[in-house]
Amino acid sequence: MKKIIILFFMIQALTGFAQTATTSTITKPKIYHPEADAKTDIKAAVEKAAKEGKHVLLQIGGNWCVWCMRFNEKVTTNDTLKNELEKDFVTYHLNYSKENMNEDVLASLGYPQRFGFPVFVVLDGKGNRLHTQSSGYLESGKGHGTQQVLEFFQQWSPAALDPKNYIKK
Repeated sequence: MKKIIILFFMIQALTGFAQTATTSTITKPKIYHPEADAKTDIKAAVEKAAKEGKHVLLQIGGNWCVWCMRFNEKVTTNDTLKNELEKDFVTYHLNYSKENMNEDVLASLGYPQRFGFPVFVVLDGKGNRLHTQSSGYLESGKGHGTQQVLEFFQQWSPAALDPKNYIKK
């Protein structure tokens, strides 16, 4: 009986240590900012995109959204996706949370939150909405698929929408 009691306390101690180590050493990035002025920030992103010949990718979600954070981690740690994203897009993380739902901005974008989170909106260098993408179509297995995300980036890049690339010579 003493062995069982000792074993029980050892398991409890190890479990508590593991939980403490996990929660105290991992800090989640804060990529969404409820306090931000989204209208002003998006306007600046559009101006930057116009100057650089890029589109704007609005990643809509919140720090509370596990899938939002996973997507961000995927596109910032996978070199192929990161390079494609940086080449063709100016990225802005548009917050949606109980602190700030950015209802006016989302209304002006056609209510993309209807697709769940994360959801992506592509704007051109003039601020025109080109596309709204549900992240569900970018999933593969238990996460976002590299190939699916890469195709999304490529299909909505400035080059993909440039009529000059479709004129027969």
